[in-house]
Amino acid sequence: MAAPRKQTTRLSTKGQVILPAALRRQLGWQAGTLLEVEDTPEGLLLKAAPLFPPTEPDEVFGCLHRQGPPHTVEDMDAAIDSELRRRHDRGRY
Repeated sequence: MAAPRKQTTRLSTKGQVILPAALRRQLGWQAGTLLEVEDTPEGLLLKAAPLFPPTEPDEVFGCLHRQGPPHTVEDMDAAIDSELRRRHDRGRY
């Protein structure tokens, strides 16, 4: 990202701030982008809100628990080959 440039904008009577178009383009912020506003000792920090809420490893690794021994690379290659053959026989590939 380029060095920050100072730009000015004005606060409306409704508390709205228009961000300069060049900055919006640089950041990839489009209309409807959800933003977080944080009060810091140096002023307000404005940043795009995360697309997904924060999670703990136990919340997302649960789908990795399975019964039985782990599959080998050879097992996975055979499954991929089998599916490709099945799709090819159906005329998909």
